[in-house]
Amino acid sequence: MTHQIYITDVLVVGGGTGGTAAAIQAARRGANTILVSEFPWLGGMLTSAGVSAPDGNELMAFQTGLWGAFLQELQQRQPGGLNNSWVSFFSYDPHVGAEIFADWVKDLANLHWISEQVPLEVLQQDGCITGVRFADFTVQAKVILDGTELGDLLALAEIPYRWGWELQSEWGEPSAPIEFNPITNRYPVQSPTWVVLIQDFGADVAPEIPPSPNYDPSLFVGAWKNYGAEKFLNYGRLPGNLFMINWPICGNDYGEGVERLIESTSSKHDFLQECRWHSQNFAHFIQNQLGRRYGLAVQVFPHAHPAFALHPYYRESRRLVGLTTVREQDILPVAGGRVAALFPDSIAIANYANDHHYPGFDLPLQPKSIRWGGRWTGTPFTIPYRCLVPATTDGLLVCEKNISVSHIANGATRLQPVVLGIGQAAGMAAAMCVELNCQPRDLPVKALQEALLQDQHAPASIIPLFNLAPDHPEWLQWQTYYLHEPQAYPHNGNCPASSVDNYYSSDSYQVLSRSADCFTGMFHVANQHDYSFTITFPPANLGQSWQLVTRRSHIDAQLQDLTHQQHITVWGHLNYSGNWLLVESLELYPS
Repeated sequence: MTHQIYITDVLVVGGGTGGTAAAIQAARRGANTILVSEFPWLGGMLTSAGVSAPDGNELMAFQTGLWGAFLQELQQRQPGGLNNSWVSFFSYDPHVGAEIFADWVKDLANLHWISEQVPLEVLQQDGCITGVRFADFTVQAKVILDGTELGDLLALAEIPYRWGWELQSEWGEPSAPIEFNPITNRYPVQSPTWVVLIQDFGADVAPEIPPSPNYDPSLFVGAWKNYGAEKFLNYGRLPGNLFMINWPICGNDYGEGVERLIESTSSKHDFLQECRWHSQNFAHFIQNQLGRRYGLAVQVFPHAHPAFALHPYYRESRRLVGLTTVREQDILPVAGGRVAALFPDSIAIANYANDHHYPGFDLPLQPKSIRWGGRWTGTPFTIPYRCLVPATTDGLLVCEKNISVSHIANGATRLQPVVLGIGQAAGMAAAMCVELNCQPRDLPVKALQEALLQDQHAPASIIPLFNLAPDHPEWLQWQTYYLHEPQAYPHNGNCPASSVDNYYSSDSYQVLSRSADCFTGMFHVANQHDYSFTITFPPANLGQSWQLVTRRSHIDAQLQDLTHQQHITVWGHLNYSGNWLLVESLELYPS
C-alpha cells in the first residue's frame, strides 16, 4: 500500500473540543485545512466524552463565538430543549452535538476530515514542526495544531511540557502546595471520568448491569448522601429520560495511577480499562440501589458499548511550556472588582470557578465565585495568545487543555466553552499565519484580536463585559474600545454606556424576550442575590415556589432593585430538576 502524503496549509491533530473549533475556524478563514481525529465523533468533551451538560460561559454576555453558535444550533435541534439538569443551563443528547460539528465540517469544501487515526511521529526541521506521520499517511503543513486530549504532539516532538503540580515557590500561587506530599505524588493531575449514561425505562425492565472486576460497593456509599437519589440523577438529566453520570463525590472520577496515561501504550490501555470498569461498577451500584427501572442507555454512542462515552473526560493534559503561563493569580478577581486583570493579548474569555477533582480529596482553593443572577457563577478572566505558542519551537500551536497553564489554574481553564474559544482563536491564528507567511510567535496579536471580533460567522468576545451581550448593536464598538484602551476597562465588568439599558428596555427587545411562559406571583428576597417566587397564576402552578435565576444582565439588575414581598410578572422557563424559574423578562405587577 502506498503511503499517502498530503500537503496543506493547516493541520489539526485531534478532534476534541478545541481541535474541532480550530479546524472549523481555520477553514472558514480560507486556509486549506486537514483535521485528523482519533474518534468518529467530533467535539471531545461536548460530545464523544459525554459531558453534554457544559459548565461556564453561561451568561448571555459570554455566549459568543463558536460557543454561542453551538448553543443556538442546539436550541434549534434538540427535542425537549436544553433546560433539563441542575448542574448546567444546557444539557442535550451528545449525538445531537456531534451532528452539529459534523455538519459544520461538511459545509466547508476546504476542510478535509480523517477520523480514527492517531499521530505516530512528528516531523521537524531546524526547530520547526513541519508534519505529522500517521499509520497510512503523512501530512505536511505550514502550521500544525495539537488538539489531542493529552497533548500527544508535545511528547512526540519533545517540546517542553509540564505534568503534575507546581509548588508555591514557582509562581507564588496562593493555593499551590508549599512542598510535595503524598497527595501530590498520588494524584499528579486531576482525575478523569469515564462518563456513562443511565436511562429511565419507566418500569423495572432494564437489563441487569453486571459488575466489573474489583467491584467494591463501599467506594460509592454516600454518592447521593447530601442530595437524595432523585436530585442526584437530575444533576445531569438529559432529554429523552437520560442521565449523564459524571459524579465527583464517591462517584466515577478515577485517578489511581493516572500517570500511566503518558507512560506507554500498554500502561494507558490498562488505565483506560480500569477507568471504564470503575464507571460500570458505579452504574451497577446505582441500579442495585434504585432498581431495574434504571439501566444502561441504549443507542447513544456509536460503538459496542453505547451507554459509555467514546473516551474518558480528561480534565488535565500535558501542559505546554509557552511564551507565557496562566497562573492562579491571573484567574482571580482584582481587589475591589469582579473580574481578573486583562491580558493585553487576550483571545478568549472564561468565567468558571476553579474546580479540581481528586477521589476523596477536596483541594482548598482561593475563591473566585460570585452570586449573580440568583445563583453562583465564576468571576471572568481572559486567555492570552502567548499561552498557545511554544517557548522554543516554531510551526505549532496548541488548542486544548494543553495550553501553557499551571496545574492550579487548569481547574478553571479546562472547561468546554473556554476550550472552544481557545480552539477558535488558535484556528484563526493558524490561518492568518498562512496568509502573512509568518510563524505563530510573530503573528500581530492586535490583528488576530480584531479578526476574532469581526469574524463573519461567529464573532467572539475577547473582553469580558457582564452587561453587553453579543446581540447589542454597540457590542463590537465597546469590545474594540477596551481592546485599544485597556486602562479604561471597568473592573466591575460592566460597560458604562447608558445606551445598554435603553436597548434592553426597548419595546422590540421586550417582545423577543417575552416569547417564554408567563407567570404572576410574589417575589421574595432570601439573601443578597438569592430570590424566590411564589406563583399565583396560572392555576396549574398555583402556590408553587421557585428560585428565580437569569443569564441576562438587565434582569439581574432589576432583581437586585426589587424589594421583599413584591408582586411581579415574569416570562421564563421552569426547570424541575433545579426547581428554578429561568427569567427572560419581568415587570412589576400589575403590568
